[in-house]
Order: sequence, then C-alpha cells, then structure tokens
Amino acid sequence: MARGLSPKTEGFAGAVLAEIDWSQPWFAPWRELGEPTVQQALQQLSVAEALNAITYAAKREASAGSGDIASAASVNTTRAGLALGDANEVKFVPQSALPEGQAYEDFIFKTAQVPTRDGLHDFFNGLCWHRFPLAKRRLNQLQAAEIEAQGIRSTRGPVRDALTLFDENVVLMHAPDAVWAALQARDWLKLFVDLRDQWQQVHLVLFGHALVEKLVTPYKSITGHVYRIANEVNPHDEIALDAWLVQDLQPAKLATKPYEPLPVLGIPGWCAANAERAFYEDTTVFRPKRVVT
Repeated sequence: MARGLSPKTEGFAGAVLAEIDWSQPWFAPWRELGEPTVQQALQQLSVAEALNAITYAAKREASAGSGDIASAASVNTTRAGLALGDANEVKFVPQSALPEGQAYEDFIFKTAQVPTRDGLHDFFNGLCWHRFPLAKRRLNQLQAAEIEAQGIRSTRGPVRDALTLFDENVVLMHAPDAVWAALQARDWLKLFVDLRDQWQQVHLVLFGHALVEKLVTPYKSITGHVYRIANEVNPHDEIALDAWLVQDLQPAKLATKPYEPLPVLGIPGWCAANAERAFYEDTTVFRPKRVVT
C-alpha cells in the first residue's frame, strides 16, 4: 500500500496523490498548499471537496535561495493562493456536473464551477486556481470568448490552441537576456553549460498543471513551454505576477504562440545527471533549432 493510504482509499482514483514526492525541487513551491490538500482528499475521498476546503490566506513570504540552483529555482515564493471567494468564487465540483455536450471551458465561465476528477491532473489544476486565480480566470474568459466567436469545431484555432498550451504546459521564466537568447536559439550547451552560473538569476514558475502532473514520475524528455516574464515584474511576488499575467495574456500575442521549449530536467540542480555536459548532448531530447529555408 502506498504511503499515506488507508484501507478505505482502496478503489479511490485520487489515491495516486499519495505518490507525489514533495521533496523534489519542482514541487517545492506547491508543497505548502498541496501536501495538506492531498491528506484532505484522501480523508474525504474527493479531490473536489479537498480543493473547496482550502482557505489558503495570501502571504508575502520570499526567501533568498542558497547558492544551490535547485533552491534558487524553487525559492519559497510569495504566495498568491487565495481563499476561493477571492478567486471570483470558483467552486470545484465532480466531473459529473458537466452537462454532456457542453464545453468544459464554457461551463466554468457560465457557472464559476470547475469540473474535477479524482486524480493528479485535476488536483494540480485546482492548486493552480488557488495560486493564480486571476490568471486562471483570464485564461477561462479568453477560452469562452473564442468558443462564443468560433463555436466548437474540429480544430481549436490558434488562440484556443495557445490558451490550452499555456494552461496545460507553460513554464513562466524570469531570466537574464543572455539566458533567454540561448533558449530561443536552442543553443543547449551555451544555455546550460556556458551560462550555468547565470541560472542563479533565473526564476521559474511551473504553471501548466499537465506538466506538473508528468513530474510525479519524471523522465528526461519532459518538455515545458516557456513564457517569458517581463523584466520589470518581481517573479517572487506571485500576487503581482498573477495580476501581470491578466494584462499580458492578450489574444493577438497568444496567437503567435510565444513559447520556447525547455526540457525541464535540464534545469541545473533538478537532475543529478545534468551536472555532466554529456547530458545535454543527447539530441533526441535537446534538439537543435530547425533551420527554416
């Protein structure tokens, strides 16, 4: 039986939450909110009810990372996980509440209710609603506007595609210009070897809940899509970051898919093997940028 489980959890789909290793560096910013929510979900046998029970007061805590990049990249950031009333009164409901034939995003927009399954994916989605309620609401508003304008089609269109990618897989990055330029160029050896010391100045926020879900069972090729945080934004202040995202998430910008791929286990300190240059010479994961002719 997995740690944290009791016999009554047998058959509960959310029992997989007990497998989260909160000691991993990528989970550090999620731990204070997520770990007690897991215990609540296992006791109540409901991820939705556990998420509804969170009354996570906003805190302004920021600690400097040690010289170790794993600490710096996963610094105990200022929290913007608010009580649900502050998140425009969003409520988490069972997946069965979503009427057949109604789009998920449209249902959330019209009811302020988030259909939630018992499992990792919707658990991390709910945590993100608590940490970044304004940005999550903005993404939902934009999705609903696209659905209203375009209807439900076989293809989502560039804006809805970009919104879905952001919601599911984005890594927010605040970084020096040299680091960003190397990432854009897919110059992996420069990014992770030559500029390794500059990663002390990089701050990352794993926003995409599908990406965080994958990291429960990490593997080398897990790739996030990086969205750059403006230089003037304090990335450690999640309340300010949440508010900035509301302003920055605009349809015209999103339609350009302003993302850069990042194999996240390449982040210095996130994988013991990446201390060696050879880790980044694996071109099946760290692929060179395509030359467009």
